[in-house]
Amino acid sequence: MKLLNDTIAKINKPNAEVEQAALERLRNQARPAGSLGILEPISARLAGIAGKIDVRLDRKIIVTCAGDHGVVEEGVSLFPQEVTSQMVYNFVNGGASVSVLANHAGAEVRVADIGVNFDFEPDLPIFHKKVRKGTANFTKGAAMSRDEAVAAIEAGISIANELVKENRPDMIGTGDMGIGNTTPSTAIIAVFSKLPVAELTGRGTGIDDDGLKLKVKVIEKGIEVNQPDASDPIDVLAKVGGLEIGALAGLVIGAAAHGIAVLCDGLISTAGALIACELAPAARAYLFASHRSQEIGHRFMHERMGLDPLIDLEFRLGEGTGAAVAMELLDASTRILADIKTFAEVGIVDAN
Repeated sequence: MKLLNDTIAKINKPNAEVEQAALERLRNQARPAGSLGILEPISARLAGIAGKIDVRLDRKIIVTCAGDHGVVEEGVSLFPQEVTSQMVYNFVNGGASVSVLANHAGAEVRVADIGVNFDFEPDLPIFHKKVRKGTANFTKGAAMSRDEAVAAIEAGISIANELVKENRPDMIGTGDMGIGNTTPSTAIIAVFSKLPVAELTGRGTGIDDDGLKLKVKVIEKGIEVNQPDASDPIDVLAKVGGLEIGALAGLVIGAAAHGIAVLCDGLISTAGALIACELAPAARAYLFASHRSQEIGHRFMHERMGLDPLIDLEFRLGEGTGAAVAMELLDASTRILADIKTFAEVGIVDAN
């Protein structure tokens, strides 16, 4: 718990003066004010985080955190649990969806084993941060112990620290892998929002109507059995969450403590970001939402954190795919701010 508490204490506010200077520059550029929409305030936020107008997102990393879930025993996913470990190898070998999209965006994908129910080779080039081999079935008790929940969060913090030590990233994108993980993610937003589970639950890997009804009942049972305390984010994570979700929360907190912007991916990554913001509200200033997925609960997570997603491409994959696509928009926003000339710089009379 010491690493978590110490890291939260290190989170500072972005540079408000630089952000205001960026907004002023945007207003004075040789074009109609506000004509580039949401890319304008995004570029100003990035400037405030970086502390300068000319932001360069040269080193972009997507960290895909992996973990398994005992709740798959209840039939909430179309895919077997073994797919989680198989996909980790696919990420490492560059054949996954996020690998292709990240390569196009000039980003590197790094994988972290937080709780996969499999023994990876020690020399496999991933972050070996396993807390335990998958969570327990939360319909029968807590998904993990409180200590394990803290360990998962601190694993994410340690990954952020290691990335900075290697070669400080300019931006970190978050991604996930874990069969069945839309179930705990939905449980998390259900606990915090207190909305009916049926209004928050999506089809995950593509379950049919009967599967959706079962998934709703499973989540309702998990919440009923465990009675997670919405005022205690670690309790929520421990009782109905996931190990990779905890690490994703830690990544957000760790990156914020280093003053690094975080681009949050889909439902599971956003569940991690939600846990992070409930624990450390100051981390919210460093968060960007890549996209709005087809998972119903995603919108409610965004609303709770006050985040507006950049795009909606009807994604429902995870892995960090939305983050990879949105990174190109963030790159564009930095050039809008720094490179478009102001009326004064080009000698045009400002008609505004």
